Amino acid sequence: NIPVCLCVIMAANSSTGSATEPPGLETQWREIDNLNQQQLRAGDSWYLLDKRWYDQWKEYVHTGDQNSSSYPGKIDNTELYEDLDSYHLKERLTENEDFVLVPAEAWHKLLSWYDMMDDQPPLERKVVDLPSTVKVEVYPVEIYLCLSSNLESTVSAHAIHQKIRQHFNVSETAESRLWMRNTDTSSERLRNLNMTVLDTCLSSGMVKYTPTIYTLVIYSDSYQGPPGVCGLTNLGNTCFMNSALQCLSNTPPLTEYFLKNSYLEELNFTNPLGMKGEIAEAYADVIKQMWSGRHYSVVPRVFKTKVGHFASQFLGYQQHDSQELLSFLLDGLHEDLNRVKKKEYIELRDADGRPDQEVAEEAWRNHLRRNDSVIVDTFHGLFKSTLVCPQCNKVSVTFDPFCYLSVPLPVSKERVMEVFYVSLDPTAKPTQYRLIVPKAGRVIDLCTALSQATGIHPSQMAVADVFNHHFYRIYQTDEFLSCILDRDDIFVYQLSSGCVDQDGEEVVMAIYMRERSHYRDYGSGGNSYGTSLFGHPLLISVPRAQCTREDLYQLLLKRLATDTNSQDATDGDQSAGAEPSGKEEEDEDEDEEEEEPASCAQANKRLPGRRRYTERRKKALFTMQAVNSNGTTERGMGETDAQPYIAIDWDPDMKKKYYIENEAEKYIKDQSMDVPHQQTTVQLQECLELFTTVETLEEENPWYCPTCKKHQLATKKLDLWSLPEVLIIHLKRFSYTKYSREKLDTIVEFPLR
Repeated sequence: NIPVCLCVIMAANSSTGSATEPPGLETQWREIDNLNQQQLRAGDSWYLLDKRWYDQWKEYVHTGDQNSSSYPGKIDNTELYEDLDSYHLKERLTENEDFVLVPAEAWHKLLSWYDMMDDQPPLERKVVDLPSTVKVEVYPVEIYLCLSSNLESTVSAHAIHQKIRQHFNVSETAESRLWMRNTDTSSERLRNLNMTVLDTCLSSGMVKYTPTIYTLVIYSDSYQGPPGVCGLTNLGNTCFMNSALQCLSNTPPLTEYFLKNSYLEELNFTNPLGMKGEIAEAYADVIKQMWSGRHYSVVPRVFKTKVGHFASQFLGYQQHDSQELLSFLLDGLHEDLNRVKKKEYIELRDADGRPDQEVAEEAWRNHLRRNDSVIVDTFHGLFKSTLVCPQCNKVSVTFDPFCYLSVPLPVSKERVMEVFYVSLDPTAKPTQYRLIVPKAGRVIDLCTALSQATGIHPSQMAVADVFNHHFYRIYQTDEFLSCILDRDDIFVYQLSSGCVDQDGEEVVMAIYMRERSHYRDYGSGGNSYGTSLFGHPLLISVPRAQCTREDLYQLLLKRLATDTNSQDATDGDQSAGAEPSGKEEEDEDEDEEEEEPASCAQANKRLPGRRRYTERRKKALFTMQAVNSNGTTERGMGETDAQPYIAIDWDPDMKKKYYIENEAEKYIKDQSMDVPHQQTTVQLQECLELFTTVETLEEENPWYCPTCKKHQLATKKLDLWSLPEVLIIHLKRFSYTKYSREKLDTIVEFPLR
């Protein structure tokens, strides 16, 4: 009676190490792009890559510059993990939005070129062969095996019966059974052991194995409740299906049709467009159970199996669009119940100036000659479509049947963005603001909105996306705000003046915080410390005349005043770049004062790299080093670099003694953050009006004008000519452009009567 649970997780060990020297950037892109074109084959391995890292890699290789600021660094899948203890994949990740899939050979090449963040396991997934499709199984079913005689113990299983018997050493003479959990209080026995996992619709948390001869479940029909007031068990991310079923279940004409068994006389087993009546029968079974009054909830497992059998996109347990499922179901029910056994060919006629009423009645009669079912009776209506040629003014009027309305939502012209403002005042903590900006605006509009809240002129601001303690991207003021995602951490830095080019008097420098780690021996190449980034990076504007190491050191020391025990650290005379080992050397040349560089780029070149700087005076708080945009040591930084990156390197002991980490991470919330964000609310009537608005056809979808004898970008207007008994309205929650897709969270209010 003691449960024995075993979680079987298959994962490849991370084989990260030192990255090998990669080929040229053009060669990298060509090799990976060619590998990504290969077809999916069952059994092959593909790997998940963080979309942001992959995009940065693509930007890097397309610049054609090995010293590009877009160097991606080590492969980093941090954003894909639920936590960094178990490295369990986050739920509901979306391909091409959160991650990309690359084949094994491409993965191993990228791994050998760029290495991977320490301790992160690779996200390997297998290609599985499903009925009618082959796909990468991003979310494999987790298998838990349990030996128990207590039916209330919740366990799950995926392997076949014999494999489980062998695992628990069950005697060949002992009887054993499998039970599937329907709800928290009921289970059903899995009798057909020859069924596949797909056929049984098994998912995590559904299977119990009882290797005992005395375990028996007796079901009671004692429950009595209101007919139709019945739940549907979630089989694993099947809420999209259950919500559609509940809507149809509460559609009186359709439900009465099935409860009265009217469907039995109209099942169409020969329709080549139908599903041999199987979808209709499976749906009828679910409806009868829900309206029997004998069930608190129903398990639509057989129905789910049938749907997956005829529509492979709904196989497995991924999330799907409820409207897509509803559309498939209504079409399937219609064809399974179509009263027209043999569809005749009908040649459509143009209106040719005839009255709309006459043309509409003709269109509806033609529709019923090919489509006649309870679905048509209940859900089908007629559109009136009017096309006008912009050249000859030819008007074409047609009437087309519809089953549901997909109405657009008015797109708001404003957007709410949250940013962290970093003041020049070293005593001021970063402040988080909530701003309202134009949705189609540019970065300068964001600065203008923040200027109204802070009183700082927009020209004194620099906007950046901070990711993993470094600048993922520094934006130009003319870039569109659409390139900034809501989940990005956007920092706006106050500068002493606007960003100045090489001919000006000031330059903007990016400052990273790094902690030295273990000591590395590079042999003939010299010695260096390993480093890791921490804290928030900075953007500062520095007068070109103050680009010496000493001036930069003093400037940064003041900027970090509130984050360090600066009084203790600055007692005595210090020099920037002092070696934190505290050792003295006899080399007098290294103690000589350096000349002031002529340009900031020269200053970068003169910052210490692997060369060790020593002082005979008290130790410096930190050292400085020129790095690339990713925070790693830059090689061959040229004179033309417009955006210098400097790393402040802390010795671990010095950091522990002087750097106040808790203080450095603090920030303040502005009052704007306390004001609840009011979601945009529209009326359903507005959506319908937008649906019937005149629009011009796109170039990809022109209309062939019979008068002009060529394709034209005609104007098109849809009107609702006749409505069905039950009108289905689908809200188009996504707004598409040529470059992006946006989820709309607009609240739509609709009248109940």
